[in-house]
Amino acid sequence: MEFLKRIEEKWQKRWENARIFEANPDPSKPKFFITVAYPYPNSPQHIGHARTYTLADVYARYMRMQGYNVLLPMAFHYTGTPVLAMAKRLAENDQDLIDDFINVYKVPKEKLKDLTDPLKMARYFHEEIKEGMRRIGYSIDWRREFTTVDPQYNRFIEWQFHKLREKGFITRGSHPVGWCPRCGNPVGQHDTQGDVEPEIGDFTLIKFRHEEWILPTATLRPETVFGVTNIWLNPKATYVKAVVDREKWIISQESAEKLKYQNRKVTVLESFKGKELIGKKAENPATNREIYILPAEFVDPKNATGVVMSVPGHAPYDYAALENIKSETSKLTEYGLTANIVKSIRAISIIEVPGYSEVPAADVVKRMGIKEQTDPKLEDATKEVYRHEFHNGKMKSNAGKYAGLSVAEAKEKVKQDLIAEGKAATMYELLNRPVKCRCGTECIVKIFEDQWFIDYGNPEWKTLAHKCLEKMRIFPEELRAEYEYVIEWLHEKACARKSGLGTKLPWDPEWIIESLSDSTIYMAYYTIVRHVKEHKIKQNHLTDEVFDYVFLGIGKAEEIAEKTNIDIAVLEGMRKEFLYFYPLDSRHSAHELIPNHLTFMIFNHTAIFPEKLWPRQIVTNGHVTMQGAKMSKSFGNIIPLREGLATFDADPIRLSVLATAELLQDADFSPSVAKVMRDKLERLYRLVTQTFQSSTEKESKEEPLTTIDRWMLSRLQDHIKKATEAMEKLEVRKAIQTILFELDQDLQWYQKRKASEKAKTLHILSETLKAQTLMLTPFAPHTCEELWETMGGKDFASLHPWPKPDGKKVDIKAEESESLIMNLLDDTRNIIKATKMAPKKVFYYAAAQWKWKVYMKALEKSLEKVEQTSLIRELLKDPYLKAIAKEVAVFTGKIIDEINQMPQERKQKLIAVGPINETQVLKDTERFLKSEINAEIIIYEEENKERYDPKNRAHLAKPLRPAIYIE
Repeated sequence: MEFLKRIEEKWQKRWENARIFEANPDPSKPKFFITVAYPYPNSPQHIGHARTYTLADVYARYMRMQGYNVLLPMAFHYTGTPVLAMAKRLAENDQDLIDDFINVYKVPKEKLKDLTDPLKMARYFHEEIKEGMRRIGYSIDWRREFTTVDPQYNRFIEWQFHKLREKGFITRGSHPVGWCPRCGNPVGQHDTQGDVEPEIGDFTLIKFRHEEWILPTATLRPETVFGVTNIWLNPKATYVKAVVDREKWIISQESAEKLKYQNRKVTVLESFKGKELIGKKAENPATNREIYILPAEFVDPKNATGVVMSVPGHAPYDYAALENIKSETSKLTEYGLTANIVKSIRAISIIEVPGYSEVPAADVVKRMGIKEQTDPKLEDATKEVYRHEFHNGKMKSNAGKYAGLSVAEAKEKVKQDLIAEGKAATMYELLNRPVKCRCGTECIVKIFEDQWFIDYGNPEWKTLAHKCLEKMRIFPEELRAEYEYVIEWLHEKACARKSGLGTKLPWDPEWIIESLSDSTIYMAYYTIVRHVKEHKIKQNHLTDEVFDYVFLGIGKAEEIAEKTNIDIAVLEGMRKEFLYFYPLDSRHSAHELIPNHLTFMIFNHTAIFPEKLWPRQIVTNGHVTMQGAKMSKSFGNIIPLREGLATFDADPIRLSVLATAELLQDADFSPSVAKVMRDKLERLYRLVTQTFQSSTEKESKEEPLTTIDRWMLSRLQDHIKKATEAMEKLEVRKAIQTILFELDQDLQWYQKRKASEKAKTLHILSETLKAQTLMLTPFAPHTCEELWETMGGKDFASLHPWPKPDGKKVDIKAEESESLIMNLLDDTRNIIKATKMAPKKVFYYAAAQWKWKVYMKALEKSLEKVEQTSLIRELLKDPYLKAIAKEVAVFTGKIIDEINQMPQERKQKLIAVGPINETQVLKDTERFLKSEINAEIIIYEEENKERYDPKNRAHLAKPLRPAIYIE
């Protein structure tokens, strides 16, 4: 819609010209410092990214309207290999990537040559992302913009690493890392396709013997070696005979290559297909029992050694595979195996588990209805068996000296003993393989010699991290346990590599600090970067002494100024600005950064800054799906943000990515959702325009308030309260639902009701629309600024105070009276629909006064559950009620269950409201009811002896539920 595009440009220019989002220290106002993950400029942002950034902006705008001096800055993360890998693929004429750049990212073809330069690519997408952020209306202080390859930022990171090293948190040594063989670099989450963090597992290689050869079976459960019934090899895979550290091993061809990266000397002697060993025998080193080597195509030669030990008693995969092979014995003849040999293999039970039979794997496989070894349910089956065995299992007597031990204890003891006896070795493998580097190569594990690490395994440091987390607010709170787990689980993290963009390790400049290590305390740099830029401070002036003073208060400003040629006023200004905005009040990101970046941020802050400057809050959210499907180039459903803005406009997108889910869930974007949001904004615009062009405040306020006016004002206070509570908890979906949908429903009802009244009291509509517009401002700022101006607002809506509920305008009696009319209208329509009548007259009968007496007494007594007998006894103390004891007993029987089941809050509200003059309420709305039902309306009191009631309906009347008769 052209209207939205026009006002987007208008208000973005006005915000920029007025510089309203530039935050400077202001001692008269409380501050609120919000940051959101700075983006990698190796492709444009798409609509899915908009959720995290829009959430941060909505929160920033809300806090600004709550009176805070809000700082929301932005920078760009050039560090690492993502940009490097992308530029390299482009230079190599990768057709898939070229197709993505031209058709998905809409990069002009003539630009592609420039983008083979990593820095030029980064700068191109940097500007693309920045323009998208401007266009969607983020309230960013752009004076603080920087990149992670700026020389001054490099100095800041060098200072950070000096501090970590001084504290003993930087170590050097050998450690397994995810590795790209092609790039020759360690890889972390940000270096892989799909941003997958390589998970490294420590496999035990148990040395089964076949003649003079060792078959090293890779397992994560060495304690199950006592239950091995056979060995699995893939008959179609290529295996090799190799000398591995002076031992003769048979392993997969791929394993031979991997082991070379793990400091093993490997000499391949010959290669052959796995089928050549099928039907042969091997000896179990733990039991000396001979077992057969059987074929299994599920064995992945790329996983560990490609040699698998089979434990069908306790491994669902093995149980299913063994059952499959027993039913396909005809295929075994080529291997010299007979049906009797295979069918004689029985599962061996070595672990006792409460709630399971001798063969837990069989129990779970049968319960889940698994028939084939390829059934994906086997993954869940495996997890179930392992979880129960690990936590509750005990080793049986056939486990030898390990009998009676828990599985958890036996696992480590068996491993260590086998290694000590030379019967086992170890190997690292990626648990979540295949993980691919951004260059397209599958990653492996390498034991990196002389690598620099950040030692997140340091126990004292973990204690500090836990202490910080304990004091933080975590949204959603359900994820706190995940942070706790990650803090415990983290160990040494490779922090530097030999290639890529970024900061050189200050004491060993051959290494470049990697992207998950230079992005942990950069929030502090935001507070001073505008001074660095404004005063053109060069990197060589930003010494460690400068940063010590600015961030830690160490040293004297006069001496540092003299040494560095930085003006003392500038130094002191940086120190004051840092202390004003720090600590960080809210950090925003997606859930998947909890295992790395977000937890690293906690660790690094506790290492460098005093406790009072540790971060206060982290907010994470789920992803965005596109019409129910994951956003992916392969699905063809990636919409770059700027393209989306051109199609759907800024405010509808902002609302769409936040309105369909709360933080924990994935949100679903679709053109239909965007259209609903656009239609809502258009309707609001039309209503505001009509309202504020048709009356003046003075004229409107002269009219007396009716029940419906008081109802609207009362409902408005409730909506303001609910929206505010939702925003404080960052329940943005609930806030949008309240502001844009529930309040809108009430407005539509109000307009409909007012149409039947002569008095217009337009100031009620005006007051409601102003509050709605202000509450909607953080979500749809462009539209709301335009509406606010139309309403006569002199300031920016973005800077106007957030509405506060006014308790004096809460009128619960008006609310109940109006609910009575709504329910009555619904009941009438339902009767008309059911009877298929064309009504000419509708008769309403208001409940007798004595029924109200009974109803109110029942409500009071039911605050603690009341029995019918005791309630009637109490009621009959009233002489009037005693005279009609029979009617009272019947009526009490009709309402007692309903009242007992009513929520306490509802009971208390009705007690506070007291009896309602239903007859008057009905008479006041007679004109409205007539127009809605299109029939004559006649109102009687139940006790009116002259009432017209041919079907004796009046006695059915209850408080708040008049009886109905239709002709």
